[in-house]
Amino acid sequence: MSEQPAKLTSTAAIRTEQPERLMQRLCKHWGHKFPVEQGNGQGSIELPMGICRMTCMDMLQVELHGDAEQMARFQQVVADHLQRMAGRETLVIEWQ
Repeated sequence: MSEQPAKLTSTAAIRTEQPERLMQRLCKHWGHKFPVEQGNGQGSIELPMGICRMTCMDMLQVELHGDAEQMARFQQVVADHLQRMAGRETLVIEWQ
C-alpha cells in the first residue's frame, strides 16, 4: 500500500490596486489549459500542482492547496504569474 503525499495549504493576502482584474487575468491566462471557475469575486484554478483559490476583497486573498513536497514550487509559479499579470504594479507576496 503506497503512502499518499502530505497535503498543505498556503495563503497570501496581496495588496493590489485592482484585485478583481488581477484574478480575472490569471483565470483567463490559465483557462485555456486548466479547469477554471470564476464569478462573484472568486476564482479557482485546478493546476497539476494543486488548486489555486482566489477571493477579491480590498486585497487579493490566494489559497494554494497541494502536495507538501511541491508547495515551494507551486508558490513560485503562482507568484510569478500574478506578478506578470499585474504589469507595472509590484506585488508583495508573502506565503503563510
